Amino acid sequence: MTPLPYGSWPTPITSELVVTAGVRLDGVRPDGRGGVVWGEGRAGEGGRIQLVRRDADGTMTDLLPADANARTGVHEYGGGAWWLHDGVVFAVDWADQRLRRYAPDAEPVVLTPEPTVPRGDRFADGDVAPDGTWLVCVREHHPREGAPATEVVNEIVRLDARAPSEPEVLVTGPDFVAAPRLSPDAGRLAWVSWDHPSMPWDDTVLTVRDLASGTETVVAGGPGESVGEPVWQADGALHFLSDRARASAATGEEDGWWNLYRWHPDDGVTPLVVMDAEIGLPAWQLAGARHATSDDRRVVVARSSHGFDALAVRELDGTVTELDTPFTTIRSVRADGPGSVVCVAGSPTSEPGVYRIGVDGSVETLRAPRDLGLDPATISVPEPTTFPSTDAAGAPRDAHALYYPPATAHAGPDGELPPLLVVLHGGPTGSAAPVLNLGVQYWTSRGFGVVDVDYGGSSGYGRAYREQLRGAWGVVDVADCLAAAGALADAGRVDPKRLAIRGGSAGGFTTLAALARDDTPFAAGADHFGVADLEALALETHKFESRYLDGLIGPYPEARDVYVERSPITHVERFTTPLIVLQGDEDAIVPPNQSEMIVEALRRGGVPVAYLLFAGEQHGFRQAGNIRRALDAELAFYARLFGFTLPDGEHIDPVPIENLD
Repeated sequence: MTPLPYGSWPTPITSELVVTAGVRLDGVRPDGRGGVVWGEGRAGEGGRIQLVRRDADGTMTDLLPADANARTGVHEYGGGAWWLHDGVVFAVDWADQRLRRYAPDAEPVVLTPEPTVPRGDRFADGDVAPDGTWLVCVREHHPREGAPATEVVNEIVRLDARAPSEPEVLVTGPDFVAAPRLSPDAGRLAWVSWDHPSMPWDDTVLTVRDLASGTETVVAGGPGESVGEPVWQADGALHFLSDRARASAATGEEDGWWNLYRWHPDDGVTPLVVMDAEIGLPAWQLAGARHATSDDRRVVVARSSHGFDALAVRELDGTVTELDTPFTTIRSVRADGPGSVVCVAGSPTSEPGVYRIGVDGSVETLRAPRDLGLDPATISVPEPTTFPSTDAAGAPRDAHALYYPPATAHAGPDGELPPLLVVLHGGPTGSAAPVLNLGVQYWTSRGFGVVDVDYGGSSGYGRAYREQLRGAWGVVDVADCLAAAGALADAGRVDPKRLAIRGGSAGGFTTLAALARDDTPFAAGADHFGVADLEALALETHKFESRYLDGLIGPYPEARDVYVERSPITHVERFTTPLIVLQGDEDAIVPPNQSEMIVEALRRGGVPVAYLLFAGEQHGFRQAGNIRRALDAELAFYARLFGFTLPDGEHIDPVPIENLD
């Protein structure tokens, strides 16, 4: 093995491999006729989401026309853009946000009226009555072009499931509604709601209405409790997730894990699956599914512990057994007949695929991941790590991360340590996912170390950990990313002079906040559509997040001084670290002006800066060419700053860096 400088290692994991034939799997559902349907976000087709059905004999068929894109704009983050009933597909198209019915051997039927404002009525998260004649779903109404968040209305509506109809409003009043679910006899409707300034992981309410009498029952939720994912059972009970306070079996403290509960009108709410692990996920997108009940009444849950997922089964006698499968990241768990579920799952050495998993642990592959043909030595497997950090008051506490060491396919020169990328997820309630991600392996296979930080505020560690960021955004998260980099440098695993930090969205804000310090240890940074001005974000962002900063920073305008103080743009004179900024020009969540204000300030201040604006991209890049250019440009940026040469044969275009001699 010939030693090569870190960063310059040749690798088969190029930006082309990252996007070629790659898909983002967008949920999975049995179709009620022996088949299974899932969504595929295809970068090679402009990022559009196509629905694919796999029949019992293994035949796979694209279900939507070539120009369709099953994606909803509700909450801007979407989710729940399609659902099924007895072989019929209901899907929202991204272009006009109208709901369509796709029945086998029939022309598509547009079910919703044309809005007065283009894309003004957005639909999502539906459920169909058992007889297939009508459906319920979420509608987000934008009354006029560019309407402010205060004018946008979210409601639950009823529609004819077979022909065009005018939506009938069933639930209105709360700021947000989600998960409308019909009981097996279609006589009752369950839904989740919440109001500003809460987010769905803060305080939500689960309500059931008798549709005949109009009588409503509040099942669970309220201040200090986040409930979600209601699923009706054959016996009229309702299963749902809640992070209600309870004492941890391990620590005795009230950690507030998202666990599974049962409600029945006869005996109220009772625990169903209780463990010191997270079954739920933060509801950034609609129609999450982390639990299911098979036809034989056994309950299957996906649970997260220390960042790693697993499936567990609750038997009829109440015992809970964890299944032995290779998967460490699991999403979209749906019942599929007696004794099995279908789900999207992956592992540290395998990209996500679609699988049928039996309660006995058996695994059937329905949609295999790509056969990448990679030498295992090329793949870096994450190491979970816990390291000391501090809270907002400076008191000691622990934080968590996944560390990916440089791959073992090559070696660095004697006496040289690898550069480190500190990666920050969005949210900021997201979490690091221990699943094969070529966007991470792109770096580790070249000789970078990568640490994916689950800073305070991340999900997967209970409500208490998630709330460590309350009022402390830009403080606790920054402390944790500095501590993660410092711990690895102190351990002699990475080069303390070649530390870089990168993040998107909320992670982009933390990236900028970490660089807006006189004592920043970072020699380079990459800001992907991050927040530079918190006050501007509070005034300009969309409805879903328009009051989010109340909890992360403080109520606005009462806490305006804190908004100004925490904003990276306020401290631009402290910036000395070279920065690359990547932004989509159609981003409605973090508008381009957020990136442009920090770029312009660095230009004026003489700080090295590179800026790439991608046409036709929203919040996160979906088009293959743009994904490739963003990766390669960032690599070229680090190569120039850290002094390594790019591998021969990749033909990576340099990125212009202003203010760099």
